[in-house]
Amino acid sequence: MYLDSEKKKEIFGNYGKSNTDTGSPESQIALFSYRISHLTEHMKANRKDNSTERALTRLVGKRRALLNYVKRKDIQRYRDIINKLGLRK
Repeated sequence: MYLDSEKKKEIFGNYGKSNTDTGSPESQIALFSYRISHLTEHMKANRKDNSTERALTRLVGKRRALLNYVKRKDIQRYRDIINKLGLRK
């Protein structure tokens, strides 16, 4: 499997407050970004996989909603997470 519990703990440890911080917006955005990059690679090889394309679109929307939330609450946290993950905008 591409995403096991050790990888999740690593992502939460790097972007959240601790390894068990699964609920903060930063850790969720980082997890979504990891999943989006994995699905993007899958879509390059399997162009006609409509269910994966729909899942990818939904994930991008969820990440965008969380980014908008963080931007609304604290602009500095938003800028930090954008720079850490290398996202545009």
